[in-house]
Amino acid sequence: MARPIDVHDQAAYDALQAKLIPLWKSIERLNTDEQTIVVVPSAHIDIELPASLLQAYEERYLFLLFLLRQPRARMIYVTGQAIHPDIIDYYLDLIPGVVRSHALSRLFFVSPMEATYRALADKLLDRPRLIDRIRNLILDPERAHLVPFMTTWSDRELAMRLGIPMYGADPKDVHFGTKSAGRKLFAQAGISHPAGREDLHTIDDVVAATLDLLNEFPYTDRVIVKHNEGVSGFGNALVDLTGLPDGAERSRSVKERVGSMRLNEHAGTIDDYFETMAIEGGIVESMIRGEDLPSPSVQMRITPLGDVEVLSTHDQILGGDDGQVFMGSRFPANPEYAVQISRSARKVGELLAERGIIGRFAIDFMMTTAQDGWQDHAIELNLRKGGTTHPFLTLQFLTDGTYDEASGHFLAPSGKRKFYVAADHLEIDGLKRFTPQD
Repeated sequence: MARPIDVHDQAAYDALQAKLIPLWKSIERLNTDEQTIVVVPSAHIDIELPASLLQAYEERYLFLLFLLRQPRARMIYVTGQAIHPDIIDYYLDLIPGVVRSHALSRLFFVSPMEATYRALADKLLDRPRLIDRIRNLILDPERAHLVPFMTTWSDRELAMRLGIPMYGADPKDVHFGTKSAGRKLFAQAGISHPAGREDLHTIDDVVAATLDLLNEFPYTDRVIVKHNEGVSGFGNALVDLTGLPDGAERSRSVKERVGSMRLNEHAGTIDDYFETMAIEGGIVESMIRGEDLPSPSVQMRITPLGDVEVLSTHDQILGGDDGQVFMGSRFPANPEYAVQISRSARKVGELLAERGIIGRFAIDFMMTTAQDGWQDHAIELNLRKGGTTHPFLTLQFLTDGTYDEASGHFLAPSGKRKFYVAADHLEIDGLKRFTPQD
């Protein structure tokens, strides 16, 4: 029988998290210290994904197998369904300087074998025996930590049941990663961001906020409505405000435009959209206009010691009908503005560190041309790992290189610069019939 856990016992959770501080050097650098890394890439998002796509999200963090380069590191990797052996072999063959059999002896896969949309952490919490199995695979709980994808109350409960700390933001603080809180932090940090309104929950809220924006900025011709917890552009909707009538008809016309706004293909109906907004809230903001506007992002982390670090910059590749869906990235970001956006992002990072937040996060920007170069506009704060985490860390593990914040360049130990282009979800119908063996 599962032992009773009060997931809301903050003192107990804080005591568990305190173990991360002495562990940090083992987490941060490759070394010979004993440690166990429990990887649970659990995705909690507000759109229903097919089980196969959810499995793909879980497998994209297999780059963490590179941590088995450390000869005394053990890894427990959890996925909803079993991973094809050929995929595991592919990653093991990439690990430099490690005998495959030695790595396999320290690698353990655990799966609830449940092909449903539910988040992975929830699947584990429903299976106390699987949690017991994971706990029994941990040699020393004082030298172990949990690596989630997103940090939710389910992930926090899992960490507490396992008796190990979690490297990521405390779920009580994840509201700082919402679209509404991000806008407030941008304002507090004093960095540029689009005109908009936050903390909206109903269609009437969105209409009132849009009218307010039109009164303040009469030339606004498009606004974007966003769910607070939308991921990769899902949860974004476009409202066209061109050709609005004046006077008393304006309010009615804006409500009609909002009621027929263009939704993402996975969003369902307008009613579905606002049902989600009623639960999690959202924002409306003016759409930045221009030709071929770059959309870079800055990836950062706050260590358990409270240090704020810029890890990388990327130029995002956006697609979809309105250019709102994350399709991939180019690394590093354009050197003309990579250092500039890092400075702006660091201001937000310092605010998060003051609030005791740890873990990885990213800030998305839009760039417009200015007389003296570029003007950055902060768009979103994502308090979690993202679509640029796995390609960047794969490059870092393969090359032992580092990103230089001061220059915006990634340098291998030889001093040679490195680059890449990464796809977030490559969709080729002709490949769907192939297996990993093919």
